[in-house]
Amino acid sequence: MNYESRMTGDSAYLIEGEVASKRRKWIIVGAVVVALVVVVAAIMVMRGGSDGAAAKTGAVGAKGAQQVPVVSVMVPGRSAVATIVTGTGTIAARREMPVGIAGEGGMVTRVLVEPGSWVKAGQVLATIDRSVQTQTAESQAASIRVAQADADLAKAELDRARQLVDRGFISKADVQRREATLAQTTARVRVAQAQLAETRARNGRLDIRSPAEGLVLTRGVEPGQIVSAGNGMLFRVAMGGQMEMRAQLAETDLARVHTGVQAQVTPVGATQGFTGQVWQVSPIIDPQSRQGIARIALSYSPALRPGGFASASINVGGSQAPLLPESAVLSDGKGNFVYIVDGANKAVRRDVRVGEVSDAGVSIAGGLDGTERVVLSAGAFLNPGQTVKPELKKAR
Repeated sequence: MNYESRMTGDSAYLIEGEVASKRRKWIIVGAVVVALVVVVAAIMVMRGGSDGAAAKTGAVGAKGAQQVPVVSVMVPGRSAVATIVTGTGTIAARREMPVGIAGEGGMVTRVLVEPGSWVKAGQVLATIDRSVQTQTAESQAASIRVAQADADLAKAELDRARQLVDRGFISKADVQRREATLAQTTARVRVAQAQLAETRARNGRLDIRSPAEGLVLTRGVEPGQIVSAGNGMLFRVAMGGQMEMRAQLAETDLARVHTGVQAQVTPVGATQGFTGQVWQVSPIIDPQSRQGIARIALSYSPALRPGGFASASINVGGSQAPLLPESAVLSDGKGNFVYIVDGANKAVRRDVRVGEVSDAGVSIAGGLDGTERVVLSAGAFLNPGQTVKPELKKAR
């Protein structure tokens, strides 16, 4: 009995221990579950705050995206716009005089000028050997003296004959023969004098002289060279040093150019421009290039070298038109246009016709009257009908 009762007590003790152990496990599991629930709740709270901030930021961004853009505008008015025709061409002497041999020619003994020298009318440019011609002139001068002596003798004999005829010593026929002899000897004197003058004139033409005052452009002869009329041009002289630019212009531009208008000529490589005046407009058009020539008179300057290339801007008139900066004028497949801001501050496309383009800006030949508020820039980012906030700028 005692053994049984002991066994029964131990079993009860074991059962109670197992129950207590299971209870502790459930408590631990419950604590873990509660902790997980708390963590999940905290995460959800934090995520909800972030979403709210993002939503708030998105709302602010949407509001910013709906802000009205600010654009700069100007009222151009109407300005005096010069009509400029441009062209290119070469510089040349306005009146170029080729100088060559006027006489018989011969061997050049001296050349007295260089290219770039200023010469006067009749100034000797080069001399030619004249030793033979000088001897010929001396011979003819001696012939004059011989003829003159014969004439003097004939005159003296005639004077004596006239005195003797009155006394009856000689006949009137003898006097007439002596008069004829005097006439012959006098004529021979005049012939000899004419021959000498001709020789001296020929000798004078051996010197190569400038036909007028001007600037020597080229020299094509050297001492010792044998020259003749067949050599052609030996010097080129610009009469008075006057220069010109022969500007080649398109047919439509040439029609707007007339004599007397001012032009600005700039040689290639030079920073200085030269003011000239159109003095001749070509009466013909090249059928191949469809261009004509406007000749612009220029005063002498060392920077103007004949044969050089230059550009010309010819002022053919002016007009009153709106003047805009290049940034205000846009273009697409339909042509040139600008954006203007109407009374409701909305962007409106306005098609325009562009006139002269210069450093001052672009003149508008049609489409604007100058009273509109024209968008200066950022027009490429606008759309017709878009509301804008105009900021007025002063016209330059």
